[in-house]
Amino acid sequence: MTLGLDTCLNACSVAVLRGDEVLAHASEVMARGHQERLAPMVERVMGDAGLAFDRLDRVGVTVGPGSFTGLRVGVAFAKGLASALGVPAVGVGALDALAAEADGLVFAAIDARRDQLYLQGFEAGRPLMAPDALAIPTAAARLVELAGGRPLTLVGSGASLLADVAPGARVVAAEGADARHVARLAAAKPPTPVRPLYLRAPDARLPT
Repeated sequence: MTLGLDTCLNACSVAVLRGDEVLAHASEVMARGHQERLAPMVERVMGDAGLAFDRLDRVGVTVGPGSFTGLRVGVAFAKGLASALGVPAVGVGALDALAAEADGLVFAAIDARRDQLYLQGFEAGRPLMAPDALAIPTAAARLVELAGGRPLTLVGSGASLLADVAPGARVVAAEGADARHVARLAAAKPPTPVRPLYLRAPDARLPT
């Protein structure tokens, strides 16, 4: 039994799976408020699945890149719950989870603001590049280089920003990662320490 969580982006998503079987799932689009919504959503999903928390075998959570506040909410909740239950917490990259929306050649792209994208390419589920924060023109050039003119899928809030350099690409404009994919990926990974994945410094600055 795996609980999957995503709060990294512009949605809050929770799912519980038994193997590959989805027992319950909920998702809400939101730019803020993940901290207030996450615990009630988890409780509701577990109730919908008819499961007590002690039935869980692990907790999977997206670790970024994404919103600094959002990813910390998810990571802290997952680590706290896993510790209380005595089960592993498993970190899943937000770009990995987005790319799980499609098969074949997939580029997951998150609008990172400031004319940048968080980008990672995958083929048959295997990464073609490490996740990176790139200026939009640089991201476009990287995509063209790796794709080599082949059919591909663009997934994520930044997908539309790359559509012009990939004519005919399938575009999936996801606001967040699907917790069902997070749970599946987490179930297949060996447990490792859960650490946030930051690809650039935060936008916030201390007053001078």
